[in-house]
Amino acid sequence: MGILSRIGIALDSDLLKRFDRSISKRGYTNRSEAFRDLIRDRLVTEQTAAPDAVVVGTVTLIYDHHSSGISEKLTEIQHAHHELVVSTSHAHLDHDSCLEVLIVHGRSATVADFADRLIGLKGVQHGRLVMTVPTQGLGSSHDLGKKSKQKHSHKH
Repeated sequence: MGILSRIGIALDSDLLKRFDRSISKRGYTNRSEAFRDLIRDRLVTEQTAAPDAVVVGTVTLIYDHHSSGISEKLTEIQHAHHELVVSTSHAHLDHDSCLEVLIVHGRSATVADFADRLIGLKGVQHGRLVMTVPTQGLGSSHDLGKKSKQKHSHKH
C-alpha cells in the first residue's frame, strides 16, 4: 500500500446510517476499509469491461445431468477452449443436479464469450461468470504467458 491520503465526503445522513449498518453486518470495523473495497470493486469492474483486459475468474454452472448430452457438450466446449480453462471442480448436488466451477484466465471478451456458450447450453439451470484482475498493477506479469521479472515462491 502506498502513502495514505485523507479525504472528506458529504453524505445524506440516512444513506450514511444504511451504509454503517451494511458494513457492520459484513464485519468491517471502520468505514475506511469499506470505502477502499468499494473503490477497488469499481476499478476492477471498469478494467474487466475492457475487451482486451487480462482477467481471471470463475464460471459457476448448475445443470441437470439428465439433460440430453449436457455433460458431453460441457466437456467438448471446455476442450475446444482449453487455453482458457485453468481448472474445474465438479460436485453432485442431488439425484439430478450437478455443480461445476471452472477457473478461467484470458482476455475479458474471450472469457465472457466462452462463459456465455456454457451458460446458454440447454440443461444449464443457472450460470454465472465472475471476473477480476490481479491486484499487482492490475496487469500482472502472469498475463497470458509473459515472462515475469519478479521471483516467485511457487512453481508454474
